[in-house]
Amino acid sequence: MPKFELPRLTSAQAPLTRETIAVNESGEEVLSTIPCERSLTVYVDKRELVTLMTLGAYPELLILGYLRNQRLLGSVHDIESVTVDWEVGAAAVKTRNGIDQVEQRTARRVVTTGCGQGSVFGGLMDDLDRIELPSAVLQQSQLYAIVQVIREQQSIYRLAGSVHGCALFRGDELLLFIEDVGRHNAIDTIAGWMWMQGMAGGDKVMYTTGRLTSEMVIKSAQMGIPIAVSRSGITEMGLEVAQRLGLCAIGRATAKRFLCYSAFERLQSQDEAASARLRAVA
Repeated sequence: MPKFELPRLTSAQAPLTRETIAVNESGEEVLSTIPCERSLTVYVDKRELVTLMTLGAYPELLILGYLRNQRLLGSVHDIESVTVDWEVGAAAVKTRNGIDQVEQRTARRVVTTGCGQGSVFGGLMDDLDRIELPSAVLQQSQLYAIVQVIREQQSIYRLAGSVHGCALFRGDELLLFIEDVGRHNAIDTIAGWMWMQGMAGGDKVMYTTGRLTSEMVIKSAQMGIPIAVSRSGITEMGLEVAQRLGLCAIGRATAKRFLCYSAFERLQSQDEAASARLRAVA
């Protein structure tokens, strides 16, 4: 039946990096690689919705995840097709039945802390109380393994810098790694991929190179992911949201060091004394 069909997606390709001439500290001209950044204006049922600034690695998945995390559509099956055309810098989304009350739901826009000026529609805290994260734990050894996997990951950041990355793990198994000009784009792309796969988030871990803001925590929770890890820190509102949702937020994760800010009971140490301290705090 049509309502169970996945959307048709183009596979629009665009260069992710380019070379340029720079002058180094010695006054010498050197060849340098920089990431590309391009605008993509998204139209839903011929109505302009938003312009995203993106590398453009997986634009169709980015758009799907954006629609999902903005809570504009409840299912991937509500979308008939996503067509991206880089020649005109536009994407056309065709839904099966439109977006209910689209004008009212997109009237209020909040500019977020995301690189590249991310934005969300409506209140950041809307519907938070409806989110129930499943029981899940992460072994401390798995956390260390996640950090090591990211350290060894070949990336645009290593080549050119100036991007953020997000990764989806099952335990310490890397499922998907995405880079973009903003961490909000990267997590949206993962959300779109999970939607297309019909994948639940209960046994997953979200990793981000950027800080855990309220937006990043909320998006992880909306995807059903109960554990979020960052090599950076967490903001005050990010912490408040994580505590409210019972999401385990782990920051400053480098090598064998980290700070667990919330839901301590979700992090299990192989050290009995450390585990006892975590249980006592929880």
